[in-house]
Amino acid sequence: MRPMVAVLGLVGVVGLAVAPGAAVAQTAKNVAAKSPWGPADEIGTLNLMTDASRFDVLKQVAGGKIYDLGVDLFVGMPTCCGPFGDPTFQIWMTHTPARDTAKELLSYSGDGVSMYTHTGTHIDTLNHFGLHGKIWNQVSAEDALGVRGWTKSGADKYPPIVARGVLIDVAKSKNIAHLPASYAITVADLQEALKKQGTTLRPGDVVLTRTGLMSLWPDQAKYRLADQAGLSLGAAQWLVEGQQAMLLGADNFGIESFPSKDPENFVPVHTYLLAEQGVSMLEALWLEDLAKDQVYEFLFIASPLKLRGGTASPIRPLAIPIQHK
Repeated sequence: MRPMVAVLGLVGVVGLAVAPGAAVAQTAKNVAAKSPWGPADEIGTLNLMTDASRFDVLKQVAGGKIYDLGVDLFVGMPTCCGPFGDPTFQIWMTHTPARDTAKELLSYSGDGVSMYTHTGTHIDTLNHFGLHGKIWNQVSAEDALGVRGWTKSGADKYPPIVARGVLIDVAKSKNIAHLPASYAITVADLQEALKKQGTTLRPGDVVLTRTGLMSLWPDQAKYRLADQAGLSLGAAQWLVEGQQAMLLGADNFGIESFPSKDPENFVPVHTYLLAEQGVSMLEALWLEDLAKDQVYEFLFIASPLKLRGGTASPIRPLAIPIQHK
């Protein structure tokens, strides 16, 4: 597949940064791509954001209503990767005022947190998955894996994300509460939903797909990774290479449908986006309020924590409606 930035025809798109070097040579399938932004690049398509592109979408804000796209973090919450041995979310008090009395001047509370970085609403960074030993920009573990983690493409390298966001409500388009188990969303599904919504995608968009699975949250028995509905590889390719999306997200644990239909790759959409295209991923998004109010175009804001080397970061994304053009 060709890296998306190789085919960006961004003439007339306000403020987007075009990758240097004109076209990028076609890469073989299942090979981590070189970045068109040069050997130092660690954030992939997030390079498309510029001061001008951010200002353009900020000018389109229509009103002050804010939609919170993050889920609560709590003990016992659904987790994608507990079955793989990754830690579940834990929070505990390190200092408690339980024994303080009215006779004392002050009380003191504090707490600690332990969690897998891919817990709750989060962003996957480009070092999360690679192909044949290399991550995005053909960086190998020998080159950039330290004792505590990656020195390249970690969450600490990610800028705040401010861009036009688009919701594609596939569940609503099919008039169902949520897509059935393991359903793989097709290009036709996306096109049908966009047509019904009257929404047009633009280069540089943050594209969020609604499966409806958050209607099952926080039931661990029903909201789970093992057989979730999500994007097919073809749908992801259409969004990235065909529509030039900058960032993809969904209301499920891994954007793509599970289990994988590829016997050699259990996460083909992950490796395609992260390693081949340099497209980061937003997972476990709360899209129910946007869907209820039929808000399909919005200012999207999210800022990853500066976790050095992090393969993901918790985020609390916000959506603010913008004027429909």
